[in-house]
Amino acid sequence: MSSPTANLDANLDANLAVALDALLTEQSVTRAAARLRTSPAAMSRTLARLRRVLQDPLLVRAGQAMVPTPRAEALRDEAAAVVRRLEALLTPSGGIDPAALRRTFTVQASDLVGAALAPGLLELARHQAPGVSLRVLAEEWEAGPALREGRTDLEIGAIDHVDPETRVEELVTLRMAAGVRAGHPLTDGTLTPARLAAAEHVAASRRGRFTGPLDAALAEQGLSRRVSAVLPGHLAAMALAAVGDVVCLVPTALPGEPPSPLSDAAHALGLRLLEIPLPLPPLTIGMAWHPRHTADGAHQWLRGAVRRVLREAGRAGRSGGAPPATPWLRP
Repeated sequence: MSSPTANLDANLDANLAVALDALLTEQSVTRAAARLRTSPAAMSRTLARLRRVLQDPLLVRAGQAMVPTPRAEALRDEAAAVVRRLEALLTPSGGIDPAALRRTFTVQASDLVGAALAPGLLELARHQAPGVSLRVLAEEWEAGPALREGRTDLEIGAIDHVDPETRVEELVTLRMAAGVRAGHPLTDGTLTPARLAAAEHVAASRRGRFTGPLDAALAEQGLSRRVSAVLPGHLAAMALAAVGDVVCLVPTALPGEPPSPLSDAAHALGLRLLEIPLPLPPLTIGMAWHPRHTADGAHQWLRGAVRRVLREAGRAGRSGGAPPATPWLRP
């Protein structure tokens, strides 16, 4: 007589449940073996094991066929339901129905990236996933822990500080332009490095830095600029440039590329974007997430929505009548 522990261990074998379902459905060792792609001998051994575990013959011979016992009849539907639940549990998650999502996504981004993303993401959510809400948090100096600890779903921006396991995907590459108000002296005539250096500047830096790549490029020409103010975000710097004679930096699309939503705020403020006559490193905007979210269907929808807003919005055309970037980006 088997011990209770032995019976418990046998009952925890999921393969037994699958075999039981096949045997009770097919009522034939041979057909059950073919269904599970095993040999009739192996299926006979499994049936013997099931008989010991359940202490019931389950299937008995009646002429050339096998018929279920009353216990087997009682177990038939339950065994089938268990196997369906096992299949659902162990099947890789496929696509989700965005309309059924009820979730708040937390995104960490700069003020400019958040302002550029929010309209497009909310528009997509309104049509595809009306149960989705968006929370945008300010950038941190070190964003990796927020992703690792689950405080944010995505970091979007210039990704330069991530943990080794963090997944990073580059989305779009931009260049920097000089943003000035309409009527600013730099809008008259050709913009030269000397004229750009002589102008008053406002910088955007969450770390409070006065210098950046533009200063390095000017130094190569023996020039330096005066930064009269450092503000924590690009939107504040653009707002200041829109009402004063200061220059701010604005990310915009590369030549020949469709307009970037990261330039929309500058356009809305009435800024003129001027080509900077110096070689500056490109700005790559990417998104980073913790690998535990890689296979999550809801997170996949979020990443796809971000890609669409940042990569495809210019190609598809955005509503609101915003003009293309090239007519208002001038040397």
